[in-house]
Amino acid sequence: MFKINVIGIGPGYKENMTGQAIEAINKSDVIVGYKTYIKLIENFLGGKEVVENGMKKEVDRCKRAIQISMENKEVSVVSSGDPGVYGMAGLILEILSKEHDIKQFDVRIIPGVTSSNAGGAILGAPLMHDYVTISLSDCLTEWNKIEKRIHCAGEGDFSVVIYNPKSKSRPDYLNKTQEILLDYKRPDTVVGIVKNAFREGQQTKITTLEKLHEAEVDMFTTVFIGNDSTYEHEGYMITPRGYSV
Repeated sequence: MFKINVIGIGPGYKENMTGQAIEAINKSDVIVGYKTYIKLIENFLGGKEVVENGMKKEVDRCKRAIQISMENKEVSVVSSGDPGVYGMAGLILEILSKEHDIKQFDVRIIPGVTSSNAGGAILGAPLMHDYVTISLSDCLTEWNKIEKRIHCAGEGDFSVVIYNPKSKSRPDYLNKTQEILLDYKRPDTVVGIVKNAFREGQQTKITTLEKLHEAEVDMFTTVFIGNDSTYEHEGYMITPRGYSV
């Protein structure tokens, strides 16, 4: 069996990774990943062979990892957060299912701490009830579909976690998201903003939905928009689960 580990490294520091992830990295012959994520974990790769490339090279990266595994080397493909949440797990399995005999491969998907988990912990408890995650990146999903999902999230009074809120090529998508959600949520709905969660340069801010357009956000920022019951208290963002207190 050709061995491939698809590992979630969480925010990227060893303290936030699971023991299973660290063990798999230690056992691997080759580590494959996006160069930014490789840099986060390079201090404990122990001189292993590393294959890295840049943004928008995900298909090449995964195909190279599969090729390396077929040389009878144990390979680990690393993703920030969780590999099954906007990560490499789906792509590895897609390629194997379409281009190879997947039964010849021993694929282990190793979970990690997502941006939702990390940012939520920093803010307090914003995701104690039903929530959705929506990426505003239109690289792989058309904006009209993203827009429809935002409407559905607002209509359902979900707490909403926004990934990839703003980039140079998408400067106004978060403002459009704000406008849509204001059709369903109160202007004073609590919003939490976390940049570089559990990384150097971590920043947090609690604001409201009506003031969201004033916040400074980028691709390293995760935005948490509360539901109708979410409130702020002494710097904590709290979404009640419904217990009688």
